[in-house]
Amino acid sequence: MQSVTDELLQQRWALQRQAQPGQPLNRTLYTCLRQAILDGGLPASSRLPPSRELAAALAISRNSVVHAYEQLMAEGYLRALTGSGTYVTPVLPEQVLWTRRDLAARPADGAPDAPRTARLARRGRSLVEGALASPVQWGAFVPGVPDVTEFPHRRFEQIIARRRREAAPADLSYASGGGHPQLRAALATHLRQARSVDCDADQILITEGVHQAIDLASRLLADPKDHVWMEEPGYWGIRNVLAMNGLRVTGVPVDREGLVLPARPRAHPPRLILVTPSHQYPLGSVMSLPRRLALLEYAREHGSWIVEDDYDSEFRFAGHPIPSLQGLAAQAPVIYIGTFSKTLYPGLRIAYMVLPRGLADACRTAHAELYREGHLLTQAALAEFIAQGHYAAHIRRMRLIYAARRAALLALVQTRLGAGWVHPHDSNAGLHLVLALPPAMDDVQVARAALQRGVAVRPLSRYYAGRAAAPGLLLGFACVAEQDMLAPFERLLEALRAHA
Repeated sequence: MQSVTDELLQQRWALQRQAQPGQPLNRTLYTCLRQAILDGGLPASSRLPPSRELAAALAISRNSVVHAYEQLMAEGYLRALTGSGTYVTPVLPEQVLWTRRDLAARPADGAPDAPRTARLARRGRSLVEGALASPVQWGAFVPGVPDVTEFPHRRFEQIIARRRREAAPADLSYASGGGHPQLRAALATHLRQARSVDCDADQILITEGVHQAIDLASRLLADPKDHVWMEEPGYWGIRNVLAMNGLRVTGVPVDREGLVLPARPRAHPPRLILVTPSHQYPLGSVMSLPRRLALLEYAREHGSWIVEDDYDSEFRFAGHPIPSLQGLAAQAPVIYIGTFSKTLYPGLRIAYMVLPRGLADACRTAHAELYREGHLLTQAALAEFIAQGHYAAHIRRMRLIYAARRAALLALVQTRLGAGWVHPHDSNAGLHLVLALPPAMDDVQVARAALQRGVAVRPLSRYYAGRAAAPGLLLGFACVAEQDMLAPFERLLEALRAHA
């Protein structure tokens, strides 16, 4: 380990240990490294010591170092280069303004040190110029992110290690069967019991995330220029996938009962209707039974496919679980999509589709042709994790943790701002709350000001495709413990006061 880095980190380590002696070692190291990055002690693009060397220098376990490094990588402070090491990122999350990219502000070609800009296709330019993905994916109050530190990593890694030792050659090659058979069988059992989904293993297709599932459905079931509907407001990432496939996306408004079907027939019925009925994203409403039945009838009458995104339905903190739309009627024209990103951790990159029997074979063939399936070892380990009851136990435990964190954040909002600041569509579920801002307040500017203060929230207006965007803020509570909420919430209040 370089002597300067060695001395710097050892000094900061000693000071941090004195300041917070009871803090877990991995969290102490995380705090030391993050502060050193922010104040320039570890400059941009500088190389960090290998985890084994740093662990020896600080007399701690290598696992503590690995966990701290992984946390900082998840938050955008570090990056790992294969075969080279771990480096501080050239641009820190605090330096990035979470808004649309202003490409016009870049140096023109011919200016000193100006990078040459590759010519993009029209749809490529549209995607890049309107990109909204945040560089910050962890911390207060990032929405939609679970607490990855609570996942039983050791137990899961033990299963993976054993599976790796016993792996057959076929487990390490490409696959074409729609996912590991054991995982599809375990999922079918779980979904029937937990979500009232009407399915068997042959109807399940494992995908690498929800985006891939939406991409596959839109490619197979709609042609360019076909009309599709999605909720307004709705998740911009899905809207981009649909637009990149040449589809005409129409936003359909939602209220407290979910998607509002048009009173009059439209000239162009949609090929696809994308909905989040169990917990509307981002506002939080639950689609009522009459609306669900009306939507199924509409889809049957017009030959439309409903794509049900059931992204976080496992986390409902009051009342009975909301059953799936797919299981309401036999042979429903519904493609059900779920993910492990919210229940386990996003980096797992495993989602799944439950397909109508008449679509399953075609979707398996197309998926293997377009995306080249893999990760069979991880899928097999996940199947065992589910079959042994660890998955259900983890969900039960996290449901209690998230309920407490939601209550703590809700109490802060109500006591410091007032009950009227909670969006009226909010339901006691999910991993985030929505603050309803005054109509004149610019939520993008507030989100920018909050990020400059180290708090990551997302502006609600960015989830609207139309002009009638209501200002608000999405506040995730899953990855911040109750005792750690007050300080970032105070910084958020500063950002709100600055733009009141």
